[in-house]
Amino acid sequence: MEKSEINLSEVTERSYGRLNPNSVLGAILVLVAGIFLFYIAPTYINEPPSMQHPLLSPRFLPQLAGWLVLLLSLALLIEGLVRPPRHTAAEKLHEGIPVLRWVLMIASGAIYMLFFEELGAIGSGILVSVLLFLASDLRKVSIYLLAIVFPVVVSLLFVHLLNVPLPVGTLWE
Repeated sequence: MEKSEINLSEVTERSYGRLNPNSVLGAILVLVAGIFLFYIAPTYINEPPSMQHPLLSPRFLPQLAGWLVLLLSLALLIEGLVRPPRHTAAEKLHEGIPVLRWVLMIASGAIYMLFFEELGAIGSGILVSVLLFLASDLRKVSIYLLAIVFPVVVSLLFVHLLNVPLPVGTLWE
């Protein structure tokens, strides 16, 4: 037991250095927020010519959110450069995870984002649930019935109880 405790203490002492997750993510978010603030918002969010108060503008809230993201990502970038984070014992948990699990999880998010309108809420929900169940390494076939039941029930609740229209899917029309 003493040897494992020594290894964990060694892990927590090491630093990532200047090129660490905080500084990299901060730099990427600064770039994305800058593109949004100085190109996307002025180009694609139209402002009526007879605006009497700037707070009533349709551009106000997106710009406020963009400036907040820019400010917070600058803080993350500076903190990552000035005080690089240290390796933690929790990072050791990620070492044993198979690459296929990561790929299935990322693929499920991408499928849900890209094919939500084509497959519809129910179709994309079923496909994503199956992929996430596969990523979780579930073996019982009866559990996979939940991948069908859960998206159907949630979609019906949204459509009929909460009156939120969800796409049916262009493939089924």
